[in-house]
Amino acid sequence: MNRLGKKANETLIEMALSADGEESNGPLCETISTAGSEVPSGSEQSGRRYNLFLKRRLRIDKRHESKDSIFFRDGVRRIDFVLSYVDDLNKEWEKKLERRKEFESNLQKAGLELETEDKKESEDGKIYFVKIHAPWEVLITYAEVLNIKVPIRENDIPSTVENPLDCMLTPFRLPEKVMHPEPDYFTAPFSKDKQELYLINDESTFFSPSMRNRIVNYILTRCPYGTEEGKKKFGIKRLLNNGTYSAAYPLHDCQYWKKASDPNCDNERYTLYMEWARFLRFYKEQPLDLIRKYYGEKIGIYFAWLGFYTEMLFLAAVVGVICFLYGLFTMDENMSSKEICDPAIGGEIIMCPLCDRECEYWRLNTTCQSSEYSHLFDNVATLFFAIFMGIWVTLFLEFWKRRQARLKYEWDLVDFEEEQQQLQLRPEYEAKCTQKKKNPVTQEMEPYLPLTSQAVRFCISGTTVLFWVSLIIASMIAVIVYRLAVYAAFASLMENTQTLQPISGLLTPQLATSVTASCLNFVIIMILNFIYEKIAIWITDMEIPRTHMEYENRLTMKMFLFQFVNYYSSCFYVAFFKGKFVGYPGAYTYMFNRWRNEECDPAGCLIELTTQLTIVMAGKQIWGNIQEAIVPWICNWWGRRKARSNPENLYSRWEQDHDLQTFGALGLFYEYLEMVIQFGFITLFVASFPLAPLLALMNNILEIRVDSWKLTTQYRRPVAAKAHSIGVWQEILNGMAILSVVTNAFIVAFTSDMIPRLVYYYAYSENEDSPMSGYINNSLSVFEISDFPERNKPKENPEGFEQCRYRDYRYPPDHERKYLHTMQFWHILAAKLAFIIIMEHVVFIVKFFVAWMIPDVPADVKAKIKREKYLTQKILHEYELEKLKERLCQGDKRATEKEFIATEGRMELSRAM
Repeated sequence: MNRLGKKANETLIEMALSADGEESNGPLCETISTAGSEVPSGSEQSGRRYNLFLKRRLRIDKRHESKDSIFFRDGVRRIDFVLSYVDDLNKEWEKKLERRKEFESNLQKAGLELETEDKKESEDGKIYFVKIHAPWEVLITYAEVLNIKVPIRENDIPSTVENPLDCMLTPFRLPEKVMHPEPDYFTAPFSKDKQELYLINDESTFFSPSMRNRIVNYILTRCPYGTEEGKKKFGIKRLLNNGTYSAAYPLHDCQYWKKASDPNCDNERYTLYMEWARFLRFYKEQPLDLIRKYYGEKIGIYFAWLGFYTEMLFLAAVVGVICFLYGLFTMDENMSSKEICDPAIGGEIIMCPLCDRECEYWRLNTTCQSSEYSHLFDNVATLFFAIFMGIWVTLFLEFWKRRQARLKYEWDLVDFEEEQQQLQLRPEYEAKCTQKKKNPVTQEMEPYLPLTSQAVRFCISGTTVLFWVSLIIASMIAVIVYRLAVYAAFASLMENTQTLQPISGLLTPQLATSVTASCLNFVIIMILNFIYEKIAIWITDMEIPRTHMEYENRLTMKMFLFQFVNYYSSCFYVAFFKGKFVGYPGAYTYMFNRWRNEECDPAGCLIELTTQLTIVMAGKQIWGNIQEAIVPWICNWWGRRKARSNPENLYSRWEQDHDLQTFGALGLFYEYLEMVIQFGFITLFVASFPLAPLLALMNNILEIRVDSWKLTTQYRRPVAAKAHSIGVWQEILNGMAILSVVTNAFIVAFTSDMIPRLVYYYAYSENEDSPMSGYINNSLSVFEISDFPERNKPKENPEGFEQCRYRDYRYPPDHERKYLHTMQFWHILAAKLAFIIIMEHVVFIVKFFVAWMIPDVPADVKAKIKREKYLTQKILHEYELEKLKERLCQGDKRATEKEFIATEGRMELSRAM
């Protein structure tokens, strides 16, 4: 009775608040005066005055009431989800109104409770907000459907023995309450029939907010809203796409910069901001359990992976810096650069022109500084670092599997089946597939896409992907043509411009061409990337994947294939093609029979690969952080600029979150993609740039805090989702790890000068005291200038040179095998191929041995999993036995003695197992 009376009063208050600000004094005031029963008797005029007084009083009270709350107006029912919409009076208005009425009616039929905030209550006076609460009965029903695990008993398994070195890590630790916000429990899938089994202390807090919004989202994505064009329509996503609703989101629990005034609020968002999302906390560990509790396992596993990847990068960065320092300290001992810089050697070597007609003959010592800098990356340490990174990648992937296994246990994901979350049919699939067939497993009718339709969609999708990949290759060829076309212009400009003379030793035409081409290539990469993202989502939607996992996997492969070609094609060109198919003076090779192919610097192409890698990698990281942090901040600042002038208590929690950016279903996808592309840079081409892991480490330290900051402060709270691994990205990382061994072996063999130097050192050196002296002269062939055809011959030869040198191993003009390859060329080629085979086999053997030696699941985790399974089964069996005893005592004839014996026998069998 009291409950009904309370409900009636709440309804009256809601009616009063929703009518505030209207001109009419009619039914509302009559209702209030009747309920209050204190209106003084008298004339009709005095009654009107009193009604007006009541309206003003309601408005004043409302001004003092804080709207920064996560509860309904009754202060009891928690807001689990919010829908918003705008009444735009266009031709679709009536249709949208009907859809909303039907949809909200069906939500209420599903058991959800709704409360609408009129547009007059919103900041701009245009937006309606529908607040959704899931009562206990709905939560327990869908917790069973979604197989959600809940606590049955506090975990009594002793924690792992403490590491004696933990005291050294104290400065990096977070408070225990932040790291472990709730006790560890034994858990079991929820069942409505066994509610007494679970630790239900308070129904309102038993299911965490992330579980509640996950359940409500499950209902929203499957709730129908009518039939259009003969097809049943359902799902909030479709309503968002057609503009019926403008947004759908769960609420943050408080403002991020201060705690909520409500004592029932957990203030987890505030804790995350203070302990995790601020850059000044970059040296602290991440509160993974709190992240998982607030955002769900899917986001938690991403930050766990990113943090682990960053920790492992520290080792690679240290070794890379040591290799770089080795090159720096041995720079003065490098015989090759000494000979190039020596006026008596490099100053006397006349090199052949690097382009036709316009370029002049030049002296080798003009590349003195670039040859010295190339030694920083092209030295013996390059080989060591390439082998080390091949092994590091394996250690990273294997140790991550162990870390992932530990998280699966700690986060109750051991028995998590993908079909519970990812293998459910997508609402879009169910809506678009009108034909049905019987599922051979469930024997139920379910929608399916005919094979012919699938084939047509795949053909269109495959053709589109190939077209865009071809477009990337075409753009790369365009950049190569740019390199070939502008080289002569740079050479002429630097020769004739006096202001560039002081830096001509450092900024050579080759380097200027490489830097500008790399910048141009980066701009093209960003433009193509932006366009292709839209195309990839469109063609994946067109394929109508059956499940969420299938959708993500298809989109991932399309995007990764595109990004792989987009970001790495220019690096592959510089590493494996530039300078390899040049020909020789008098018989140069040409692209499209017009542009002469590029040559490498006399010191090798490795320095150019380093330049290309640095510009693309660093540019992508800088642009990514700008895109992730600054753009959302500007958008939110612009969206909230009007609300600043109003009292804070009138800026409601649902409006605050509405003004934030949407994280989206593919938000994590882009984060993973960004990190995997970075992983490719530091593994596929790391032999050319030992400092790449250091750049990645610095970026990732910033990335963790930028991602956490934007997620906590700039984005609406994402819907919680489960995941027990990083998914298909694991396979992509494994593939890149294998490919990296091959690419680094080829870089050391064909891009660096290490193998030619070793061959000269052991087979062709004639100076025992200084084996590398004479290497530069040995590596340059001689060409007779009179043999130049008119097409190649420079316009001027003021000093009357008769011969010029070029980088190759060919016989001189006075030899009977004029300009053909010497035996040294074939010896070097054989040594390069032998090196590739040996290095690949050695690294692969070590990789597979290390992978075999390191178990995927730690032994203590295996033991804990078995122990927990046993104890959980024991608890469940004891519960069933107690219930059976109660039935026997109550004289339940269905509870037979044989059933009792069978239950006890099952317990004994469980103990034995």
